[in-house]
Amino acid sequence: MLAFEGAQDASIDATVADILAQVKRRGDAAVLEYTAQFDRLEAKSLPELELSKAKLAAAFANLAPDAKAALQAAAERVRAYHQRQVQQSWSYTEADGTLLGQQVTPLDRVGLYVPGGKAAYPSSVLMNAIPAKVAGVQELIMVVPAPGGVLNELVLAAAHVCGVDRVFTIGGAQAVGALAYGTETVPQVDKIVGPGNAYVAAAKRRVFGVVGIDMVAGPSEILIITDGKTDPDWIAMDLFSQAEHDELAQSILLCPDQAYIEQVAASIEKLLPAMPRKEVITASLTGRGALIQVRDLDEAIRIANQIAPEHLELSLDQAEAWAKKIKHAGAIFMGRMTCEALGDYCAGPNHVLPTSRTARFSSPLGVYDFQKRSSLIHVSPEGANTLGKIAATLAYGEGLQAHAKSAEYRITHR
Repeated sequence: MLAFEGAQDASIDATVADILAQVKRRGDAAVLEYTAQFDRLEAKSLPELELSKAKLAAAFANLAPDAKAALQAAAERVRAYHQRQVQQSWSYTEADGTLLGQQVTPLDRVGLYVPGGKAAYPSSVLMNAIPAKVAGVQELIMVVPAPGGVLNELVLAAAHVCGVDRVFTIGGAQAVGALAYGTETVPQVDKIVGPGNAYVAAAKRRVFGVVGIDMVAGPSEILIITDGKTDPDWIAMDLFSQAEHDELAQSILLCPDQAYIEQVAASIEKLLPAMPRKEVITASLTGRGALIQVRDLDEAIRIANQIAPEHLELSLDQAEAWAKKIKHAGAIFMGRMTCEALGDYCAGPNHVLPTSRTARFSSPLGVYDFQKRSSLIHVSPEGANTLGKIAATLAYGEGLQAHAKSAEYRITHR
């Protein structure tokens, strides 16, 4: 069930490699050609594809009142949560006067990829842009494809609410290349974040090292552990909430009560016909979904830690106590009222989460992804005597005489 093949298609990788090489070599001209080819969006120059801040502000101003209020409320909650993540510089001074520490600084410039066209995710703008701004990133550049010139006003409004600095209506591997290498119009960034299709994912893999990236995410996942006391319709819809993303999304239920599992199966059959994305949900549940009876909740926890899911719902009594037994999960949703969808939009924690079992070693996107650390070392004269002898001894042991001599030069009392 977990053996999702995440390897990229060779033809996609070859296409992406060529696009990136062209963008690196020809800059704006290549980006314009690929934008016309793939997005049917013609422009004589790349600056024509940059949206003004006035256009972003107008998109927000023109929203319906309920949409405007929802966007602002979600942004405020996401901002309040991420402000608690800001890391501070620190240092300490040893007895001999040597100072050691860590200096925390934000990235200078970050690129944010936002899917466009049919897939429009204003929530993705909030979750990527707000932690970057909270971290102190000086310039945030958003790229969003506009196939046929179609733009999603809610995405533009979200960019306004988040304080995005520049927005270009470009997408695909060519947009990733423009951000990674820089062009005459698009400045090179230090890190690229945000979701995209297979071509975007392949491009992010290829430019990693030239710039940083957040992650290369796989299909969405949800694992639900329940004791059988939650309304089965709720659980069925929670499983749908991830299955509707993608035919390859994974939705799994673990429960010790066989009769309850049958109730959830009946709810799935009852509720599915009314879902607009029922074909996608059906493919997802058939190909990668499972309703599994476990011996008890302890076994469910062991399985959860093996799966290391992106989203884990603990629809249980004493959910917080059970959560303490979870070692690997992107986000843990505790209690019967805490559906995963609330985390997607407005609970506050980031919805950019590790997939494909990578929660075993990685974490949700956060402010810390937009800050970096520099070590601080200021050695006192007395410290140089002590450290110089230690360093020289170890350097001679490694056969690095220049290292040893460099340290010994600072020793004043030999």
